[in-house]
Amino acid sequence: MTVMSQMLHPSLYQINTRVWMTALARELGRPATLDDVPDNELARLAALGFDAIWLLSVWQTGQAGQRFSRSNAALRRELQETLPDLLDEDIPGSGFAITAYTTHPSLGGDNALARLRERLRRHGLRLILDFVPNHTALDHPWVEQHPEYYIQGTEQELARHPMNYVRVKRAGGDLLLAHGRDPYFPGWSDTLQLNYGNPATPEAMGAELRSVAEKCDGVRCDMAMLLLPEVFERTWGIPAQPFWPEATRRVHERAPAFCFLAEVYWDLESTLLQQGFDYAYDKRLYDRLRDGHARSVREHFFAGLNYQSKLARFLENHDEARAAATFPEPRHQAAAVTTFLSPGLRFFHEGQLEGRLKRLSPHLGRAPEEPANESLRRFYSGLLEVLRRPILRHGRWQLLQCAPAWEGNGSCDAFIAFAWEDSGAERLVLAVNYAGHRSQCYVRLPGELAGRHWQFRDLLGDARWERAGSALQTTGLYLDIGPWHYHVFQMTGL
Repeated sequence: MTVMSQMLHPSLYQINTRVWMTALARELGRPATLDDVPDNELARLAALGFDAIWLLSVWQTGQAGQRFSRSNAALRRELQETLPDLLDEDIPGSGFAITAYTTHPSLGGDNALARLRERLRRHGLRLILDFVPNHTALDHPWVEQHPEYYIQGTEQELARHPMNYVRVKRAGGDLLLAHGRDPYFPGWSDTLQLNYGNPATPEAMGAELRSVAEKCDGVRCDMAMLLLPEVFERTWGIPAQPFWPEATRRVHERAPAFCFLAEVYWDLESTLLQQGFDYAYDKRLYDRLRDGHARSVREHFFAGLNYQSKLARFLENHDEARAAATFPEPRHQAAAVTTFLSPGLRFFHEGQLEGRLKRLSPHLGRAPEEPANESLRRFYSGLLEVLRRPILRHGRWQLLQCAPAWEGNGSCDAFIAFAWEDSGAERLVLAVNYAGHRSQCYVRLPGELAGRHWQFRDLLGDARWERAGSALQTTGLYLDIGPWHYHVFQMTGL
């Protein structure tokens, strides 16, 4: 089986595990564990073309995090907007307030996880899990056993920044500890900040990471850039040594095919890729698509292909608003074609394929009932079928130039166009009019085209064209496309 980190352009599907188990329990009429996941569901996910499944929130969490999530008034209001019939039992607490990297007993424990991993393997699917390196839960055993692993605060700091510190009761003596946070926002009140300025802390977290790596095929590392020495010192005023180069190296020594995916922002993607990560979030592409300006999206693809192939392209995940709520149709479809037909890791989120509108907080364990958006369901079904083509998994990609259709027509600036080629005769050409107006252009196509005719068949639409190669070679492919529309052409020589 080809491993995920060795594929050119793999696909990842994220599932909220606790919500999944709640839905299964409702069907079964009893509590559900990972052993209850039906094989036909795994077969369905594999048939859709996914290479890996990211199971969000499988790890052990504690009572302190649950109490916070259930009692915080602002959070509770947010959760009630998602679930109007919200009950305490719907709030297990954040899956990122981890007390131990062991599978939660309610999910069946580590043995059930291991059995599910093996079943995923039989379907050709890899298992991705969470790793949260920056912080732990409030009631992690280290609070008692190793308080030196955490950043301690002072009364003055507590007075100045009460949202960033908490008094923690311990059998060994109460402490004032810092909440986990990034440098731009208040602390996450259900977590405690690890101190990477103490050499014992990265050693302990490295051991935790190696333990996790024995249970899965890859990890999505939460807020991975917070451990970079320059970021950590800017946040806490404490010097620290690099964590990721040694941590990823030691995992890869044991498991060379293990996959590291970094949640990363602030233009630090390249830094983390150089420190052992296989893929990094491409939040900047998402932001540019959301802003709706074709030129900035197109310029994003000027980066080198080796770099682009290591970016995780997405339209939603558990941290972002739902794509269907952010991108109205048909702009949603235009953004999806641009995102997922570009090179890199194609990263889809549970509910996205059905056009769900309500974002699910990681604090929730139940999803609201929502009807599927049939238009988006059909669209994503077609898009995933296109993505299963070998040319889009192993082919060569390039950004295409779009010239004015006639003098004075600047609407060509609204186009984003790519080509895919493989070692055989197949070619794909896609063009998106990423604008709210009709646009025209000539797309400059690669390769030798003269001397034959070419057929263009739209894989996501009804268009069927024939064009003379001599005209394509000299002027390009003429396009006249409506607002937020697109073509994905299979290009065949006749």
